[in-house]
Amino acid sequence: MTQRRGPGGPRRGMMAGDKAKDFGGTIRKLLAYLKPFRAKLVIIVLCAGCSTIFNIIGPKILGSATTLLAVGVRAKYAGTGGIDFAAILAVIQRLAAIYVLGMLFNYAQGWMLAGVSNQVTYNLRKEISEKINRLPLKFFDRQTHGEVLSRVTNDVDTVSQSLTQSVQQIFTSVVTVIGVLVMMLSISWQLTLMALIVVPISGLAAAQVVKRSQRFFRAQQTTLGNVNGHIEEMYGGHIVMKAFNGEERSIAEFSDLNSKLYNAAWKAQFMSGMMQPITSFIGNLGYVGCCVLGGWLVINRGLAIGDIQAFIQYVRNFNQPITQTAQIMNVLQSTTAAAERVFEFLEEEEETPDCENPVSVHNPDGSISLEGNVVFENVSFGYDPEKIIIHNFSAWFKPGQQVAIVGPTGAGKTTIVKLLMRFYELNSGTIYVDGTDIRQFTRNDLRDAFGMVLQDAWLHSGTIMENIRYGRPDATDEEVYKAADNAYVDHFIRTLEDGYQTVINEESTNISQGQKQLLTIARAFLSDPKILILDEATSSVDTRTEILIQKGMENLMRGRTSFVIAHRLSTIKNADIILVMDHGDVVEVGDHESLMAANGFYANLYNSQFSDPVAA
Repeated sequence: MTQRRGPGGPRRGMMAGDKAKDFGGTIRKLLAYLKPFRAKLVIIVLCAGCSTIFNIIGPKILGSATTLLAVGVRAKYAGTGGIDFAAILAVIQRLAAIYVLGMLFNYAQGWMLAGVSNQVTYNLRKEISEKINRLPLKFFDRQTHGEVLSRVTNDVDTVSQSLTQSVQQIFTSVVTVIGVLVMMLSISWQLTLMALIVVPISGLAAAQVVKRSQRFFRAQQTTLGNVNGHIEEMYGGHIVMKAFNGEERSIAEFSDLNSKLYNAAWKAQFMSGMMQPITSFIGNLGYVGCCVLGGWLVINRGLAIGDIQAFIQYVRNFNQPITQTAQIMNVLQSTTAAAERVFEFLEEEEETPDCENPVSVHNPDGSISLEGNVVFENVSFGYDPEKIIIHNFSAWFKPGQQVAIVGPTGAGKTTIVKLLMRFYELNSGTIYVDGTDIRQFTRNDLRDAFGMVLQDAWLHSGTIMENIRYGRPDATDEEVYKAADNAYVDHFIRTLEDGYQTVINEESTNISQGQKQLLTIARAFLSDPKILILDEATSSVDTRTEILIQKGMENLMRGRTSFVIAHRLSTIKNADIILVMDHGDVVEVGDHESLMAANGFYANLYNSQFSDPVAA
């Protein structure tokens, strides 16, 4: 199970100010996700190119109209002619047609790019979802729910928005720069040289801003994940937080995290906000230089006034993609920081792969073929390899036996059953089921043979029918009714207004804890497992419900190998075998009578529940 912090507890996470580990590598990985859409990207590039080229041609054509108008005005005042309005109208019509075509191409490439971007986002989220199911539980032991959620939502959204905006701007900016440069050279190489002088200066300025802002963008994404994690945990545990008067601590922690987010975010935005004014200022210097030089060329070299007008527009158009590129670099900082976190998650170490030729646990008709013989042979395990908590554990259990595992908190009771279901891999030793090493089964097959009823009863948002069917979706309604009846919960369900179609809310607060436990027992009944794991769950229910739960569990255990993690020792008197654990070692084995007669660790533990007020 995932370990969660209590409200107001400490948080682990990356420190604000971390730099991106591999900017170029992250961009290459991101580009790899675009590779399957190469054909569409080619069409997008062509559409963007056509749209941009049409827009580039526009100022030149408009300049010719300006020249016609200026020539006509001069001829009229000189008495040698007049303004050729027909020619000017023809130029304007041609210009309108070009701009309409440019708009259509722009619409087409925007529509296709949105599709590609959303498909990439879909693929990323799908991979993350599949990755979550392949990650070992130890990963979630060191990650908060909010941190994982932030990578699935915030980080992927940031990447998606960047693809939609930046890819289009990159294509159009490149084509615009090349096309405008060609048009500028066709008008005047002197003016072009003046305009180009500012380009390297703008590039150097932009590079300096990017260099200093990247670490703040990464810190922003990291701290945003921490803030989301805190909010999610406080919402999930708000009753506990209020019960322990943790409001002030929660607010203090949120304020601290929010301050870190604020500091990282404003620095990132401030640094990125400097990009445009710096590049615009440098671009305006070039613009002024072109105006002065252009006036001189008109007076002394006879350059057409329409060409000057067109060139001034080109200077603006030339500076615009450079400014856009600077803005794109800002967006890429945030994108890279977000994408890097996503790829780090996707590259996390996964569970040990299933064996290539697994042993099946199913009969030809789909039923489970196992009998439930379980053997632990010299098993050692530690969540941290340096700190072993299960030491050379060996035990043998026959099919149908009821095995109780007892011991003080931290003795290793829950760890034993987690190892049995391969939630964690052994450090050494072997676990056998029906004589087969559990590593010879696939995890899915192995867990098909198990049923679990945990102290923390989990139900998902949906109907009662859907929750009971969770372990066996193909079960008929009649089989669900029978499982509920065996779990002593059928009567309760039928008293509800909507019966089995009653919807359980997200937090399962519209039914009691005891009713939730009975539903989980019914769910286990329906899956018809050969081996049961029961984390006794009667400590937080009333006496009447406790009796029903005990009856339901007794029905469920009948004929099945059962491992019961016992908290109330009075409930496992009838167990066939009782394993008494302390600090990861089995210190006593036997049934209740023999262990009480031995007057050892178990007897002391049992008696303490009736004599020690704290233990009781």
